[in-house]
Amino acid sequence: MFEGRPDRDSEIAFVGRSNVGKSTLMREFTGHTVTTGKKPGVTRSPNHYDWASEDFTFTDLPGFGFMEGVDEDAREAIKDDIVRYIEEHGEEIVVGVLVVDGKAVVDIIDRHTERGEVPHDVEMFHFLQEVGIPTVVAVNKMDKVEDRDDRLDALCDRLGLPGPWQQWRDTIAPISAKRGQIEPLREALADRLRDQHRDDLLQFVR
Repeated sequence: MFEGRPDRDSEIAFVGRSNVGKSTLMREFTGHTVTTGKKPGVTRSPNHYDWASEDFTFTDLPGFGFMEGVDEDAREAIKDDIVRYIEEHGEEIVVGVLVVDGKAVVDIIDRHTERGEVPHDVEMFHFLQEVGIPTVVAVNKMDKVEDRDDRLDALCDRLGLPGPWQQWRDTIAPISAKRGQIEPLREALADRLRDQHRDDLLQFVR
């Protein structure tokens, strides 16, 4: 089980498959250089970014799903720990950010569906909502996507959100973290915080 969470009453948690760019995204929000690597699964326990004087933390949860060189039991254990963490801290998590690879996510979802499996990304999206956590999907690496609107519409379809994607700007945020193009995510997070009357936290997402 994950340990070492700072004693904070409010948190934005980032979750997603390995190698989708969560750590790069953390750097955009916090200014901290985060351990990233070409090898998926570098992050095996949560990274927390908090401020001494503020009752708030960003949390970068470990990547889930397939990781080269990591056996299935270990992958399942990581996913179980993520689920437990979210359940245990659901009251403190003001927004859950599901980070996906905009270029690959629809194909990955379809591949799992065709095999009769529940795709991890879809499962995590619905899980966050089921436990009552406002959820934003950060669709990363969009600079590599040519058929942008079609891809985003297809993702909404897979998540059970009737298209077109533009009506879900508080939920679907197309970004490119590596290029520092994350304004749609900042806006979606600000919308979610305002919905909860948490204007005191807006400073962290701007």
